[in-house]
Amino acid sequence: MTSRTVVRRTLAATAVLALATGCSARAADGPPGAAGTGPGDAVSAVPSPSDDGRPRDESATPSERPTPAPGTTETKGKKEEGEGERRETGGAVLMRQGDRGDRVRELQARLAQIGWFDTRPSGFYGTVTAASVRGFQGKRGLPSTGSVTTVTWDRLLGMTKRPTRAELDGRTVDKPKAKPDPRCLDGRVLCISKTARTLSWIVDGTVRSTMDVRVGSQYTPTREGVFSVFLKSRDHVSTLYDTPMPYALFFSGGQAVHYSAEFAADGYRGASHGCVNVRDRAAVAALFDQVRTGDKVVVHW
Repeated sequence: MTSRTVVRRTLAATAVLALATGCSARAADGPPGAAGTGPGDAVSAVPSPSDDGRPRDESATPSERPTPAPGTTETKGKKEEGEGERRETGGAVLMRQGDRGDRVRELQARLAQIGWFDTRPSGFYGTVTAASVRGFQGKRGLPSTGSVTTVTWDRLLGMTKRPTRAELDGRTVDKPKAKPDPRCLDGRVLCISKTARTLSWIVDGTVRSTMDVRVGSQYTPTREGVFSVFLKSRDHVSTLYDTPMPYALFFSGGQAVHYSAEFAADGYRGASHGCVNVRDRAAVAALFDQVRTGDKVVVHW
């Protein structure tokens, strides 16, 4: 056999070996040639290259590997456990329901500056604070978890100023109030502003109480105009949607002012089916006792 023949046969054998290695099965994260491996199986200790060309340490267990910093490309878009779609996790959680302290008080004061927290800052992260955070997140396209993540906190910091001592103590309210429509200044009137998302109970030009409300969407709008309360139903249940409508004050067909547990829990993330939802149960209960059949209702922008 000539030396040229030996070289040709050696090259052919090398090519066949290379082809076989490239076609062999491999684990999702295993190095080339680790045929038939799967989760929990031993793989070659040879480090595989990462996306940037540097060797990846495959010897470390998942708990030993460094956790990517919040907001990096490795954490963004990660599929969260139990979810059926990919979305941003919003970064690390800084505050959640059950927490308490000065930072929670600052959160509440900052939310109050932009109309998302209507009670006195307490420093306790309860259901009201969680609902306010969910509303803030949903309005800005963030995952509506009710917990404050780094992304949520950064967005809130960018929209607010450092709270004053008076704001932290709940001695000031910066939330803008709607200017009453002129039609609301005569008699006993439920004055509802879609722009400010408030309902004011006004008697002879004097505002007796004001509360947050949620109105219908563009597909199920709350009717505008001047109406009157024609029916009061304390424990009403919707026959159309089979949902409770406590303290319902009907003013136009099936549209009514009433307490909404969904609004109380989720804030402004959604919309009503045309009714005027109130999230403060105590406030709407007191209103129900004061309003009479025949009282005027004004719905305006």
